[in-house]
Amino acid sequence: MRNAAALLVVVGACVVNSFDLDVVPLWRQVLFVVLAVAGYLHGRHLPVRHGWAVFALAAAPGAVDLVIYPGRAVGLLGLLAVFVGLPWLAGRFRRQQAELIESGKERVAQLEREQEFIAERARLRERARIASDMHDSLGNDLALIALRAGSLELAADMTEPNRQAAAELRATAVQATDRLRHTIGLLREKTSQSLEPPDEPVEALVDRARSAGMDVVLRRSGEPSAIPSTVDRAVHRVVQEALTNAARYARGSQVTVRIDQLPEEIEVVVHNTAADAEPMVTGSGSGLLALAERVELLGGTFHTEPEDGFTVTARLPRRAE
Repeated sequence: MRNAAALLVVVGACVVNSFDLDVVPLWRQVLFVVLAVAGYLHGRHLPVRHGWAVFALAAAPGAVDLVIYPGRAVGLLGLLAVFVGLPWLAGRFRRQQAELIESGKERVAQLEREQEFIAERARLRERARIASDMHDSLGNDLALIALRAGSLELAADMTEPNRQAAAELRATAVQATDRLRHTIGLLREKTSQSLEPPDEPVEALVDRARSAGMDVVLRRSGEPSAIPSTVDRAVHRVVQEALTNAARYARGSQVTVRIDQLPEEIEVVVHNTAADAEPMVTGSGSGLLALAERVELLGGTFHTEPEDGFTVTARLPRRAE
């Protein structure tokens, strides 16, 4: 309102200064320059929603005068357009250009945060995969080596030097197994930056996604009550996978997470709007398939809807099968 009033003052001053142009003293000529500068600064720094209405209101006397004194009215409207209208439009264009540049910078920063979020998740997944591979392959092999060395150590036909070598081999295998367990522990260590802490609530998961630059809202309904840990982890996993898919395939979309705690089941709905930006990565959907299997193993239902964006819906019984 104040911005519109300031523009009205500038436009009105130009209209008043445009009358009686037969003799124009120097101070009136300088006033036209001052009004041009004021119009530019107003358009540059003071946004007005309906600036055209202010110009129309101030130009009404000139429009009326157009019937009585056409020559004077044309000069008045021309001066208004040249010394206020054009500078104001130029300032408005510069303001919109600056806002567009600032919006682009914010968008770039948001994309960088989303990429960091996805890269961190990929790094932790790779650490967990390496730890699992080491445990399943190397751990088993080292255990077999230690077992075979122990058998050789107890063999009746072994000479004392060979028995001593077998004992050293067994001790080395046991030490290697201990070091492997320590390394696996480091790879699986849960830090504050972990994406899947064991007791993390959904609110914390949503807060981390929001701090990473995602436009996400969490809505809960129903009576809060205790639920089995397996169901709680499944709810957490559904929300986590849906947020990850939104960050990957729908950059800049608005995400809504809704959790309804009904008497017999818990319904989780995660919806993200359609995004104009191209997806950052492409995938096969294996994460959603694994998630569907996990929900069905608990006796629930899982389905997705790709219309109007993307919606993930999971219904989990309070007493998991």
